[in-house]
Amino acid sequence: MQIQQIHHVAYRCKDAKETVEWYQKYLNMNFILAIAEDKVPSTGENDPYMHVFLDAGNGNVLAFFELPTQPPMSRDLNTPVWTQHLALQVGSMDDMLAAKERLEADGINVIGPTDHTIFKSIYFFDPSGHRLELAVNTATPVMNKMLDDAKWAMLNEWAITKKAPQHARWMHDGSFAGE
Repeated sequence: MQIQQIHHVAYRCKDAKETVEWYQKYLNMNFILAIAEDKVPSTGENDPYMHVFLDAGNGNVLAFFELPTQPPMSRDLNTPVWTQHLALQVGSMDDMLAAKERLEADGINVIGPTDHTIFKSIYFFDPSGHRLELAVNTATPVMNKMLDDAKWAMLNEWAITKKAPQHARWMHDGSFAGE
């Protein structure tokens, strides 16, 4: 079996309607489906929910559950806020900067653009507290090849030492000399 694509990725939200409207306004995602049940199909539990689906482009679907009878949302307090995020690719710097402008115009704090050498990105939070990233690829074929060639050596070294391998130091120290 080979996975064809991600069918959808689902997160919890505080308010389904607010979430749909926010993602439409700031990220131009179309609202494509709503499912509401009083009983969870997979478990049979009585737990009313609203499940909304948004078009994230190219067959990708981002979904959210509003769960009104559950305790308030929280996050994994043992994981730094910056690690758990959803990164969404956009087509150009102009697209990313236009989104940043829309967000900031409404008082939403945006970090970046941050230069990661192989892409540039901005970071912000949705109304439910999910950290989002918009990214624009900037890697060259040479960069991609260098990273592909080093990936297993880096992973194997990390598995043993738990220290950052230096195989791709060029990404962070400005020493990349290729095309």
